[in-house]
Amino acid sequence: MIDLDATDRALLRALAVDASQSASALGRRLGLSQPATWRRIRRLEEAGAIKGRRLRLNAEALGFGVTVFLGVKLATKGRVSLEDFERAVSAIPEVQRVEHILGLYDYRLRVVARDIPDFERVLRRRIMTLPGAGEVEANVVLSEERRPGPL
Repeated sequence: MIDLDATDRALLRALAVDASQSASALGRRLGLSQPATWRRIRRLEEAGAIKGRRLRLNAEALGFGVTVFLGVKLATKGRVSLEDFERAVSAIPEVQRVEHILGLYDYRLRVVARDIPDFERVLRRRIMTLPGAGEVEANVVLSEERRPGPL
């Protein structure tokens, strides 16, 4: 774990809101020079506090109007390795997130599709044919009120 001071925390909050801000703009906001801000960002990246910067796309504007969370229970835990399942499911472009979880299901998947018939196609032809795929529970997202934010 890295020791963070108040400036580091303010810097992380600012980057979590908009990671495209320049070091000079961040520095002005935080009362730091551009080089000092850049050194802090690099230190936070090297320490692993910043894992990367991502572009958030609007899935609906790009034609993906349906988001579904799937709970997947593996049918043959002993015969199919978790790595085989993870590798295969990660190759499906509609699967946006793969989480190995503890509970009723072994995995939770976030899947995007153009519409319900498109989701059914992805489910039947891609997900249900994965090595070891067993029981599946689908939860369609009706609305998303909170976006991921800072820790």
